[in-house]
Amino acid sequence: MVMSGEKADGGNGSGSVAGAVEEERAGVSASAQATVQAQAQAPAQARVSLRERKKQLTYRAISDAAVAMFLERGFDKVSVAEVAAAADISKPTLFRYFPAKEDLALHRFADREDEAARVVGGRAPGASPLEALRRHFLAGLDRRDPATGLCDAPQVLAFHRLLYGTPSLVARLYAYQGRSEAALARALGGGVTARLAAGQVIAVLRILAEENWRRIDAGESADRVYAGAVQAAEEAFVQLRSGLEPEGRG
Repeated sequence: MVMSGEKADGGNGSGSVAGAVEEERAGVSASAQATVQAQAQAPAQARVSLRERKKQLTYRAISDAAVAMFLERGFDKVSVAEVAAAADISKPTLFRYFPAKEDLALHRFADREDEAARVVGGRAPGASPLEALRRHFLAGLDRRDPATGLCDAPQVLAFHRLLYGTPSLVARLYAYQGRSEAALARALGGGVTARLAAGQVIAVLRILAEENWRRIDAGESADRVYAGAVQAAEEAFVQLRSGLEPEGRG
């Protein structure tokens, strides 16, 4: 997930919103023609991969431009028509990329929807799903991953203030988290038990991130918050492991 408030403008077509959209429409950019020709005999999967990468660049270009406008003027004061005009595309075309206005801002969360599921699916032999998730979250804290809430980079702070200060964005974010929960439940084997476990895990990760963000928004640095964030995470995973009523308590 890229937390960036930078505008996707200027430069040549490959660096602009309109340029990125135009390239995606064509399927490949002029600079990529030689690569496509060289891959003419390659498996279909390789060619699809190239197009998929270009599509992701287009999504990001439109989203980054929209976020820049939202940060400058406020989410509710920027219309979809204005974003479409900045991208040099029509509103119907924009909605083919982003079903709702909120998705323009939240696209950077899209590649994190199945992150917990991927962590569980790719865990080391012998590691439990919960231990794999614990290690992953602690590693995120260590590298100041914005998804953990423990990041005080100015552009990340600006984006989080936009997000948590806009009720419609918060509401839409819950839909993204619901898909994260569903993906994790599938990775845990499906069924009611897996869904219950996934719901608890995703809720814990959300609350930990929100608490880290709350402290940083109040003026603390990420470095100052770090030790407390680690302790809170460790306690949270102990609670996940033992349940609300540990054995031995009546």
